[in-house]
Amino acid sequence: MLEAIVAGLSFAGFLGFLLPLRYKKWFAAVGWTALVGILFANFPQYFAENNIIYPLIAFLALPALWVTVKKLNEENGVVFCMTRAAAIGFLVFAPFAYIEPLGDWLIGVNISILESIFGFIGFSYTLAEWNLFMHDIYSVRIILGCTGIQAMALMLGIAWSVPSTIRQKALTFAVIVPVIFIMNLIRNLFVIIAYSEQWFPFLPWIASNGELGYESYFWSHNIISEFGLSLLTVIIVGLAMITIIPDLKAFFIDLLRLYNAEFRKMLGKPTK
Repeated sequence: MLEAIVAGLSFAGFLGFLLPLRYKKWFAAVGWTALVGILFANFPQYFAENNIIYPLIAFLALPALWVTVKKLNEENGVVFCMTRAAAIGFLVFAPFAYIEPLGDWLIGVNISILESIFGFIGFSYTLAEWNLFMHDIYSVRIILGCTGIQAMALMLGIAWSVPSTIRQKALTFAVIVPVIFIMNLIRNLFVIIAYSEQWFPFLPWIASNGELGYESYFWSHNIISEFGLSLLTVIIVGLAMITIIPDLKAFFIDLLRLYNAEFRKMLGKPTK
């Protein structure tokens, strides 16, 4: 319930930023603050999954949020562009998140493809529920977060936040969606097989959450997939985006310089 309320505030804030309204910077501030709030609202779920990535991101996001709101108040062009990217991404993601039949359709597409691949490689499974893969005694549920739609929406938002031609926008779409979709399928395949076959039953004092065999899920999903496959996907897609829209490179550099300078100020270090 809390997550839905905070998500609604974030959506309203970013939508207000995109509309030709007064006080765009304040709408943007609400959008960013609520977006970080979503991370904190999901803490019970992260702790249940023994997921250390998102809680870490949540706390690291706090100083970034302070800088963002400060620069929004100054109407900084680079931060406005970043906010436009977040707003566009949120609008792409929102229909799948808040229109249940659309989200279920996307989940179903992923499940159908996974079933075909499992059949091809001879991996035995049962569908205990429409979105719950089971092998032996272990099960993995495919939810909207397993479809890659968040990453697609974010990357599309970034790509479309800077001035570009229709051709460039179409090309970035043609790269972002298939690459993330395929890499996400690989990620799901890896997690389901690694967990149900118990590939990584290591360091239970770090990886266990009390469930039998959870260690393999922790290492395959929370560590290898989040740090490895996701990072590789971002690098591949990011390089392709810069190749198609060269202005994105300048945007990324300006953004890094701005936040680096602000973080150095916060730490009492001289800016370069």
